[in-house]
Amino acid sequence: MKAPEEKSVYTAAVRRDGKWWIGWIEEVPGVNAQARSRRELLSDLRIALKEALEMNRAEARAATNGTYDEVRIKV
Repeated sequence: MKAPEEKSVYTAAVRRDGKWWIGWIEEVPGVNAQARSRRELLSDLRIALKEALEMNRAEARAATNGTYDEVRIKV
């Protein structure tokens, strides 16, 4: 498990489309958002990313049937 002070960095691809801002987190498929302002978009992407990571973490742990080791992998 990560120490509270550690932070991961992800990349958002963002663009304006008419009155809307749309964006995607490049490293995590399915994490995207749209908003009326760039600031709101980035906030929404952070929220969506946190929720996706929490869901993925829960699914991975559930798949282990309760017995597992956590191993850090750096790329």
